[in-house]
Amino acid sequence: MPLVNRSNASHASSAVPEAVPDAVRERGRRAVSPAVRRRVPLRWTAVVAALTVLALPAVAVPAAATSDPSGPSGAASASSGPSDQADSATGPVSSPASDPASTPASDVPDVPVVPNQAVPLDDFYTPPTPLPDGANGEVVRWREEPRQLSARNYLVMYHSTNATGQDIPVTGRVLVPTTPWRGEGPRPIVSVASGTRGVGDTCAPSRWLDYERPFIEPMLLAGWAVVVTDYEGLGTPGGHTYVVGQSEGRTVIDIVRAATNLPATGLQAGGKVAFSGYSQGGGGAMWAGELQPEYAPELDLVGVAAGGVPADLSEVADGLDGKVGFGFLLFAAYGLDAAYPELDLGSYLNERGRETYEREKDACVEATIAHAFQNIGMFTSSNPLKSPQWQARLDENRLGANPPDVPIRLFHGTHDEIVAPGQARALRDEYCAAGAEVQWEWHLGEHVSTMVTGAPGVITFLDRRFKDRPFLAHC
Repeated sequence: MPLVNRSNASHASSAVPEAVPDAVRERGRRAVSPAVRRRVPLRWTAVVAALTVLALPAVAVPAAATSDPSGPSGAASASSGPSDQADSATGPVSSPASDPASTPASDVPDVPVVPNQAVPLDDFYTPPTPLPDGANGEVVRWREEPRQLSARNYLVMYHSTNATGQDIPVTGRVLVPTTPWRGEGPRPIVSVASGTRGVGDTCAPSRWLDYERPFIEPMLLAGWAVVVTDYEGLGTPGGHTYVVGQSEGRTVIDIVRAATNLPATGLQAGGKVAFSGYSQGGGGAMWAGELQPEYAPELDLVGVAAGGVPADLSEVADGLDGKVGFGFLLFAAYGLDAAYPELDLGSYLNERGRETYEREKDACVEATIAHAFQNIGMFTSSNPLKSPQWQARLDENRLGANPPDVPIRLFHGTHDEIVAPGQARALRDEYCAAGAEVQWEWHLGEHVSTMVTGAPGVITFLDRRFKDRPFLAHC
């Protein structure tokens, strides 16, 4: 749930004593390994990119011209055949049969991106009515857009399943790098679960990459494809199910399927896959890891990297009430109510609460600043989080019951003021007790600085997983 604060950029990363001995031993082993010299450029690329996050402006994705999806220039629908998709999609779109790697870079020019919080809405995000039937990950529509970072850039709408089992349309972005993949097998895919953008449609990650741009660029430079979901209800109709893992995890998984179901990307099914994210995204990535064995067993999942994970929403809520991050608790209440309408948030709100809900229901992350140090009692006639109905749904969205059967990297800030450190440590302990392979690292810092200092370790972890190199577990 990061809210960028430039004053925190100088916090350094370090592990607390319980993680230091293993980390030191691992560094010692790497120091004598010839393979390290090959990894140094990749690691330093990640360091430089991560540290520049606080110096870069928000990166807005220029919206394509609004068009009628059913008209000649509209986005292609699922009912169109492959050739129809290529002919009717808005923007410069390759034929689904084309190989992106063989297309000259000049075909899709680099376009300067300009920070703009008033990104216009786009007909692409309005799904066809009725939504055509489709399996999870099946593409509803797509288009190629101006190049982002060092990659070809595809906007997709795809089928997924929400927290109550309903078929839903979800949008997101697929980035296919120009850098070739030099490892074995098909190009790997990292599904990056985004941190907090807000709850309004204009905040959707596919509209701009903003503060996570520097963390994605090293992945593309390594030759990995990156997919970024908008989650449920960001861009598409309906409320955003903020921090509801049962919804977020499925959308993180299904955009991987969508990327390989879209021939224009050139991505193949069967390649290695990893999930990665921080804060809200750490929860989304970890939920994808827990759900994958049953929900998407065909994926070759090789690892999950998650930082600042809100594993226990009840404990996270207790740490936000009356504190600097209370605005994120408001978003979470909106998200749970959007996922589970029977919770009826409105019935708990007082007049101020109803006014705030109407004002903030489409807000982006910066709106949280105005709510610092407020508390639940200011907005409610009774606390919904204490009701049995809300507690039951919170329990359904608590991580830990189904540890992924792949290596896991977890990290957290020792002074995280947004996502309570104690519940993250409890998740680690629960995974370890169940026999999971967990690499754990504390970082000396608060929420935003840990996002920055934890990034190089994520890149190193993913690099080792995609190249089948040894994994050091701390359990």
